[in-house]
Amino acid sequence: MAALRKALIAAAVAAFAALLGRAFLLIKNISLSSREIPVKRLNCQYLKNIDYGAEDITILKDGLAFFSTGLKYPGLPSFSDEPGKMYVLDLLQPKMTPVELQIKGQLDLSSFNPHGISVYEDETDDSIYVFVVNHPEHKSQVEIFRFVEENTLVHLKTVTHSLLHSVNDIVAVGVEHFYATNDRYFQHEALQLLTFIFNLYWCEVVYYSPQEVRVVAGGFKSANGINISPDRQFIYVSDIMDHEIDIFKRNEEEQLAYVKSVAVGSLCDNIEVDHRTGDIWLGCHPNGLKLLKFDPEDPPGSEVIRIKNIHSERPILSLEYGDDGRQLMASTVAAPYEGKLLIGSVFHKALHCVL
Repeated sequence: MAALRKALIAAAVAAFAALLGRAFLLIKNISLSSREIPVKRLNCQYLKNIDYGAEDITILKDGLAFFSTGLKYPGLPSFSDEPGKMYVLDLLQPKMTPVELQIKGQLDLSSFNPHGISVYEDETDDSIYVFVVNHPEHKSQVEIFRFVEENTLVHLKTVTHSLLHSVNDIVAVGVEHFYATNDRYFQHEALQLLTFIFNLYWCEVVYYSPQEVRVVAGGFKSANGINISPDRQFIYVSDIMDHEIDIFKRNEEEQLAYVKSVAVGSLCDNIEVDHRTGDIWLGCHPNGLKLLKFDPEDPPGSEVIRIKNIHSERPILSLEYGDDGRQLMASTVAAPYEGKLLIGSVFHKALHCVL
């Protein structure tokens, strides 16, 4: 019996060691830890007032840009104890200074923690609705606002649901309708790590309307950014841990039909779409390990990738901006507008660049 017990213990130790080795290799591969950070600079200036990151930025056709700032997310650096904020910037004005949006209504601003954002324009009355993923006390919910006057958001509704358990980003398709990505399956960090170790593709895209909430696409390692084509026929999803952009066709029931995937070779976060050309713009993390183990002496870099002709047999990928973290750390979004480019980050700053 003693010999059998020793054999079982030895087998268990060997299995555990093998599991740890597998976990190390998978994390190394997923995080692209050995990748050299590409450097390609643009003519850029820091945006004033954005001192603790702009995790998501989206721009309307008339040049009005919305920012979510001050995100606090488990496992990632944060350098402010203040609640998150929303900003707006008119790109048609000569003064490139974002203005803080005043939030009115029954929302607890002391725990406001904005993440992904989307804007919906109601063509029936030209109303502008701003959708914001919010993580108060590390929970997940979606806030719906109406943009009024020049710098005010009126809070209309808070959306919570068991299927919206780890929301990263959203794309609005109606006044109260949206698609949302869940970037993890488990809330517990150890359990979530197991999904990576065993290569489980369990994350999902969820469709929300006041009448129903349901999963409309699955099979993601970690569904992150999401956006919609200019003709509103296709949905784009960044599977950040799988280093690819997945394309889906919308059908009449708002179910999503998989079309194809485009490999991007980087950890791409949010997706923005040029409303004129349909080009895809991605804010990416070229080396995820540097982000997770944050060292100011060896900072995480930034990368902006553009995809032209994404629906063709041979999409064209190009590096539009690359930095080793000396100018901008941990880019998450790149939003183009008429020869300008806004680049946001998890916790650092935001850039206004000339293309």
